[in-house]
This record gives sequence, C-alpha cells and structure tokens, in this order.
Amino acid sequence: MKIEELMNNKSALEKAYSRYIKKKIIQKKPSDLAKAHISKSDNNMEFVNFLLENERFYDWQIVGLYYSVYHSTLALLSKKGFSSKDHNATLCFLIKNFSEFSKEELELIEDLQIKREEIEFYSGLKEERQKASYSTSLLFSKDKVIELKEKSILLINKVKIILEE
Repeated sequence: MKIEELMNNKSALEKAYSRYIKKKIIQKKPSDLAKAHISKSDNNMEFVNFLLENERFYDWQIVGLYYSVYHSTLALLSKKGFSSKDHNATLCFLIKNFSEFSKEELELIEDLQIKREEIEFYSGLKEERQKASYSTSLLFSKDKVIELKEKSILLINKVKIILEE
C-alpha cells in the first residue's frame, strides 16, 4: 500500500477501505479496548526504555517502538468502535478517519489533529520495524532509536489526548 496515494487519492482510499471492510479485516466491534491498547503501548515503550538504558538490541528497540505506536492506533480504532487484523488496514483506517476533520473540529482541536507527517512517520516506522525484524544485519544505532522514540512519544501522546475527548 502506498501511503502517498491513499492520502492524495480519495478514490483509492475508499477502494482500499471498502476492501478491508468487505474482507472483514476491519470490523465493527462494540467493545472498547482503547485502554487495553494504550496499556500495551505503554508496556512496549517501557521495554524500549529498558533496552535503551542498557544500550543493547537496537533492532528490538525499533520493533518495540513500532508496536507501541501500532497499539496506540488500535486504540483509535477501538474508540470509533472498530478493530483491525492487519497493519495496512489499520493505517488505511487512520488516514480515512483521523487525518481530516471538519472546519469546526479543526478550529476546536487543531493542535490535536493527526497530521500527514505523523501518518507518514507511522508508515516509515513500520518499514523500519520490518527491517529490524527480518534483516540479518544490525542496521540501527542508539541515535536512530532515540530519534524514532521521540517521534513515537509525540504521536502516542497525541493519540492519548484524542482518546480523552
């Protein structure tokens, strides 16, 4: 899935979203698991912090950062009454439901809007997680982990604020 196409082409976004709904990859779910997903997100961040303090396993720190962000996005789905069984479907849902707000919503919560850069960061972090999970080489440094961690925390904190509304 090309994030740029989904963000710039409403027809492509609707087509992908409809396919995920039709195949029941994104499903309407009445239960609220938002708090559980935030708890899992926090737990993954705690794991990253532990590894970072010990200056070890930078590849697994990237994996932990990704899953911390991913669980926070699953919390957003849950808030809207949905669940997802796929990372790309979750990203599609996020773009469709949280990247654009009405004029009134923008005026009220402009600083809480999930911006294009944050969605692109989420997608990029997914790619870094895939490299960290499947590559046989050690590609990551402490500096890279710290950079991604700071961006992850900003996005997760924004999600928590949206969930409190």
